[in-house]
Amino acid sequence: MNKLMVFGVVFVLALLGLTWVVAGGQVGDDIVNKLAMLGAVATATIAIFVALKYIRQMQTDKAGGKLAEENWDGIGEYKNELPFGWAIIFFGLVIWAIWYFLAGYPVNAYSQIGEYNEAVAEHDAKFEAQYANMDEETLKEMGGSIFIVQCAPCHGLQADGIDGKAANLNARLEEKTIKHVIQNGSNNQLLGMEMPMPDRNGLMNANTGALITDAEIDAVTKFVAGGMKGTEGADVFAGTCAACHGADGKGMDMVAPSIADFNPTLIANVLKHGKKGAIGAMPAFNNLTEAQVKALGAYVTSLSK
Repeated sequence: MNKLMVFGVVFVLALLGLTWVVAGGQVGDDIVNKLAMLGAVATATIAIFVALKYIRQMQTDKAGGKLAEENWDGIGEYKNELPFGWAIIFFGLVIWAIWYFLAGYPVNAYSQIGEYNEAVAEHDAKFEAQYANMDEETLKEMGGSIFIVQCAPCHGLQADGIDGKAANLNARLEEKTIKHVIQNGSNNQLLGMEMPMPDRNGLMNANTGALITDAEIDAVTKFVAGGMKGTEGADVFAGTCAACHGADGKGMDMVAPSIADFNPTLIANVLKHGKKGAIGAMPAFNNLTEAQVKALGAYVTSLSK
C-alpha cells in the first residue's frame, strides 16, 4: 500500500471519527440518525478514494484518444469512455435516493411541521365544536376580539379606515368607492362566485335609454353613499342600479350584492376572496375558521347599524 493510499485511509478514519464526536457518540434507534451516519460514512469513503484515484491518475496517466470536434479557445477534450467506477457510483446513488424517499425515510414521515399542522387542525376542530351555536351577542363579542387582531391594523380600532388607508366599515360604501366601481366595474366575488359588474360603458339608464352620464354618476354616488335617502339621484338609481341591486339596494341572490348595508355573507366572501377597489387591494384571510368568519361577519355588520 503506497503512501497516498495510507493517507486516504487515515483521512477517512479521522473524518468519520470527527463525525462521531460531533454526533455525540450516539446513534440510538432513530432511523434518521442511522441514515445520517450511514450517509456520512459512504460520502467520506467514496469522496476520498475517488479523489485519490484521480490524483494518482493525474500523476501517472497521459492524455490520449480521439479529440472531439468541439473546442473552446483551442482547448478540446478527448472522446473517452465514461469511467466504469463513476457510472456504478452514480447509478448506486440514484437507486439509494429512490429507496430513501420511498422506504428509508418517506416524504410523508414524521416532521415537526406536520405535527404542528395536525395539532392546529385538532385545536380548530375543538374550537369549531365549542362555538358552533353562539348567540348574536357572543358572536359580536368574539368578532370584536378577532377584529382587533386581524383587521384593526388596516381598518383601525374604530373601523374608520385610518384616514383612507382602508375601507371605513362604519358605513357600507363611501363616495369614492361607489364612483370607482361605477366607472371601472367590479369583480370581487362578493356573491362568492364570478359575477362581474360592468363598467360605465355597460350601464344603461332605463329612464333615458342612454349610457349613464358623468352627472348621473355623481348623483347616484351621493344617493347611495347617503344611505339611499332623499330624492337627488333616486331616479338614476331606479333606472340603472335597481335592476340588479334591488329597489332597496339590498341585493339579489345570484345577481348582485347588497350596497345598502353589510351582511355576514358579504363579509365572509370578502374574507375568502379578498377585495380590490378605489383604495387598493385587500388580501384574502383564509387562515380563519368558520366560527371566526361568522363572528367577524356579525361584528362588522353591527358597526353600521
